[in-house]
Amino acid sequence: MTQAQALDILKLGHNVFLTGAAGSGKTFLLNSYINYLKKREVAVGVTASTGIAATHMNGVTVHSWSGLGIRDELNNKQLYEISKKSHVKKRFAKVKVLIIDEVSMLHDYRLDLIDHVCRYMKKNPLPFGGLQIILCGDFFQLPPVSREDEAPARFAYKARVWQKMDIKICYLNEQYRQSDQSLLDVLNAMRNNAVNETTLNYLRACYKRKILGSVTPTKLYTHNCDVDAINNRQLAQLKGATKLYQMQGNGNSVLVENLQKSCLAPQMLRLKVGAAVMFVKNNFENGYVNGTLGDVVGFDENKFPIIKTISGRMIYAKPESWQIEEDGFVKASIRQIPVRLAWAITVHKSQGMSLDAAEIDLSKSFEPGMGYVALSRVRTLAGLRLVGLNDTALQVSEEILQKDKELLALSQAGIQELRSLSIIEKIKKQTEYLNSITPTKAEQQEKKEKKIRKKRGATYEVTKELLSEKKSFAQIADERGISEGTIMGHVEKLLQRGDTLSLNHITFPEAKLAVIQKAFVQTKEFNLTPVYEFLAGQFSYNELRLARVLLISRGVL
Repeated sequence: MTQAQALDILKLGHNVFLTGAAGSGKTFLLNSYINYLKKREVAVGVTASTGIAATHMNGVTVHSWSGLGIRDELNNKQLYEISKKSHVKKRFAKVKVLIIDEVSMLHDYRLDLIDHVCRYMKKNPLPFGGLQIILCGDFFQLPPVSREDEAPARFAYKARVWQKMDIKICYLNEQYRQSDQSLLDVLNAMRNNAVNETTLNYLRACYKRKILGSVTPTKLYTHNCDVDAINNRQLAQLKGATKLYQMQGNGNSVLVENLQKSCLAPQMLRLKVGAAVMFVKNNFENGYVNGTLGDVVGFDENKFPIIKTISGRMIYAKPESWQIEEDGFVKASIRQIPVRLAWAITVHKSQGMSLDAAEIDLSKSFEPGMGYVALSRVRTLAGLRLVGLNDTALQVSEEILQKDKELLALSQAGIQELRSLSIIEKIKKQTEYLNSITPTKAEQQEKKEKKIRKKRGATYEVTKELLSEKKSFAQIADERGISEGTIMGHVEKLLQRGDTLSLNHITFPEAKLAVIQKAFVQTKEFNLTPVYEFLAGQFSYNELRLARVLLISRGVL
């Protein structure tokens, strides 16, 4: 099925399982449908089974979104408690469409629990409370994780609700990551459990060979313990000064913390000239995607890294934002240089990436699908150096092989059903569905008024009012459900525009303040990073920012 056909089926309002091989454009299609809905002000729940996958779509984990959390079961009391959470209640009052990405990693019983919550919250006995539900993933990739004391994992399609939701299968067959036919032959052989001597010869040719080009290939490992040690050791061996970049967060403190944990960009990024790095965000205009490799060759006048990619392109990397959006509003955001050290990364964290060059060790593969995920990250066999392989790495689940045939057949049936509609009938049905989920004029007006109330000027005034009540930054942040950093940002803006503020109740040791003031003066900088480096990490970024606010309020900065 093509992306255009799948998008047509989504617009008809069907419940859909969107699947396809790695690199077939599943996340791109999801984002296309999300943008289509948002332009028409339709409330859509954007979620994924993992935090990393959720960041690719400005969403949250489905566990957080639904209010389910880490529960493995639900009783009526727990459902009632979930329904009384104001943010969950508001969410379900408006939502019309729910998207769950990377569903291959979601247990069957969890999908049933999410269905239970949706039906309870929407007061509707239909599957998922009548929401359009879009599941996305590839069952050939990593399965749900089970604890040692749990029964073997069962895939989401074994959930009771799967059989009841009249789901349409959209199996994408186009390929956007790989164009190397030899690599495609290897991956297709693995998906069809048809690995033979020809497949093995392709892989043998990659065994411990040197990858051409100046950029260091990323090492992919199956276990996390190998990764951090390699990256830290390699960085320490480079000569020259270390540049530090602290991630900045704004919005609800809990959501900011979740974003920080899920984002592949580190909270504290450490770089030197010569560091091997990987971009962890898509930015087609600036010439990189999630997985683009390069080396740091210098720093610009703003001290941001200059990265030479494997293709020889020079990219001036600047901070970018990751957000959690809901109903047209940004609930939380983080900001960081969109790169991480790339001497090594885990197979798990590589999902969704397109790597130019990789050194892959699959000698410790411990579950079917792990080898497929790792090998499908690279664009060509020329970019692959294989240093280890075991039998498990080439295996895929027999159960999934049979399920895949069924999904392909159902997808073909979906194409025929779509083709049976005339263009006029198709557009009419899509329009009818869109009209059924589009907010009323009264709801649209309410949303506009809410946006007006959310304007920056208004939020600054609220902070100013709470400061006049002698509340600390921490108290204000807690009361407003946003971070202390955001509150300090408000205060800085208020001071810059000339407002008179009394900060005498904000305490900070005078001895520390004097040291920090001297550092600001000596570095002739207003930004925090140079001062942080000048003081060799003696104070945290929050301490420096608080000191800067107090020094501004006293007129000495």
